[in-house]
Amino acid sequence: MQNIRNFSIIAHIDHGKSTLADRMLEITGTIEKRKMMEQVLDSMELERERGITIKMTPVAMSYSLNAVPYTLNLIDTPGHIDFSYEVSRAIKAVEGALLLVDATQGVQAQTLTTLQLARDSNLIIIPVLNKIDSPLARIEEVSEEIINVLKCRKEDIIKTSGKTGEGVEKLLEIIIEKIPSPKIIQTDGFRSLVFDFQYSNHQGVILYTRVVDGKVSKGDDLMLKAVKERFQALEVGTFNPAPTPKESLSSGEIGYIVTGIKRPGVASVGDTVTLFRKQGEQLSGYEIPKPVVWASVYPESQDDLNSLRQALERLKLTDSSLSFEEEQSGSLGRGFRCGFLGMLHLEIITERLRREFDLELIITTPSIIYEIVYGQGPKKGKREKIYTPSLFPDHGLISEIYEPWTKVQIIAPATYLGNIMQLMYNHEAEVGETTDFADGRTSLIVFMPLRELMRNFFDEIKSVSSGFASLSYEMTETKKADVVRMDVLVAEEIVPAFSRVVSKMQLQEEAEKAVEKLYSVLPKQLFTAKIQAKALGKILSSRTKEALKKNVTAHLYGGDITRKKKLWEKQKRGKEKLKERGKVHIPQEVFLKMMRGGE
Repeated sequence: MQNIRNFSIIAHIDHGKSTLADRMLEITGTIEKRKMMEQVLDSMELERERGITIKMTPVAMSYSLNAVPYTLNLIDTPGHIDFSYEVSRAIKAVEGALLLVDATQGVQAQTLTTLQLARDSNLIIIPVLNKIDSPLARIEEVSEEIINVLKCRKEDIIKTSGKTGEGVEKLLEIIIEKIPSPKIIQTDGFRSLVFDFQYSNHQGVILYTRVVDGKVSKGDDLMLKAVKERFQALEVGTFNPAPTPKESLSSGEIGYIVTGIKRPGVASVGDTVTLFRKQGEQLSGYEIPKPVVWASVYPESQDDLNSLRQALERLKLTDSSLSFEEEQSGSLGRGFRCGFLGMLHLEIITERLRREFDLELIITTPSIIYEIVYGQGPKKGKREKIYTPSLFPDHGLISEIYEPWTKVQIIAPATYLGNIMQLMYNHEAEVGETTDFADGRTSLIVFMPLRELMRNFFDEIKSVSSGFASLSYEMTETKKADVVRMDVLVAEEIVPAFSRVVSKMQLQEEAEKAVEKLYSVLPKQLFTAKIQAKALGKILSSRTKEALKKNVTAHLYGGDITRKKKLWEKQKRGKEKLKERGKVHIPQEVFLKMMRGGE
């Protein structure tokens, strides 16, 4: 027990967490050098493809210092703000954290957010300056930033290179020296905290757990305390980094328990595992994450509804921040309204549904929760929450609309402040406090509608600051909104998936952008089809998509011109009929491209 160290790596996205973890695995001999590859702990295809961590990953490493063997339990965490719930769960399972800062980029806004999470959990924080081998490294300046943020000494900062391995052995020694061993609780019972779980077709639900007190062995009769679910431990073990069976897990260890439970919805993060016959008290778990972005997901064919439901249930087992419930649309049929923690989270989940479950989907334009008060009609005076734009009432029926706002912190070089201020105006933001951060950078606090934050704001802030700005945000209050529903019509039929709620100030611009975007990505049909944007009872923008041209006279040779004219007339009549009765086919890629926005 005294030789266990539990820690996590927290940092902004792309600061080298996974690469540093690779060097630790290599130096501790956890993975043989011949089997080593980049991003070992990022096992998901999407993680490797995008170069980002999506899921937190635990791993146990063995390391000897002065001939004393130690077990170092690392939980690698994501850096993007959409996955901060993964970080918060990892932090509760450890005693210490490495605060990793890129020597070329300095302290970022998301670094400050995750640092606060670690401080709130009273973790020992070790500052680490990474990428010191880079020719762009600003070691002295970034060290000063870390000192200002952590109020530490310069000699406390460990300088490393995840690429070359420089400084990593010293870091391992500092982890052993500074991070305390888990507290020993003498008990003949057993309690452990579930911080994640996974589903296997053969083994059922596999709990990722931190043992708080006592010991668990294979074959023990256990219980999930919150749901009163009894099960037998079919296997227990640690991650090295692959699951490795052990006889038992003891107090302070991080590992897994195979439950054999094959029903969805039983396991939940934050639950307590305890002995069935000697039940311990429930451990304090986790707050349930609140979705900030909503989108409806429908199968392209209603025959795939059950497959989509099973796919979402399976993803929920590996991503507890995903929420969904069934809904019905008059034109799209039955589907699911899903809640996400941000736009990247939404994109990752829909991409996983497509790749891992081979589903053809219709995804509606992302939205947030609006609260509306009816001013007319049978619901006059009633207050109602609206999750999807297609259910947004007509403008004339509403007296008041309320929307969520956010507090955003932006850290950027002072030279880009002018560009950023213009962007704030475009996104209806209220600028708050501005302070000098360090190294010629400024910290800016702004308040803005969540709707505007989700309207391509992340990409735009990177664009106007040449990639140097970083941001983090938190939800605040709800305020009155001046917004309307905008519908997109294809061949004079509303496509509910493209309906969106937009600010009146941006209405004309958004209408033109939506029509232009759809015009550019929608394949040509067999007949001429109009693409229109409509709001407040009028058409705001319109484009006509020409029909596919087919040469019906190609097989003719010579002869009278009247033969060709007959065929052309027949084709013309056919296209007129198609125009009246035909239905435009919109491929899945079009929904995904419209959902992403931008160019």
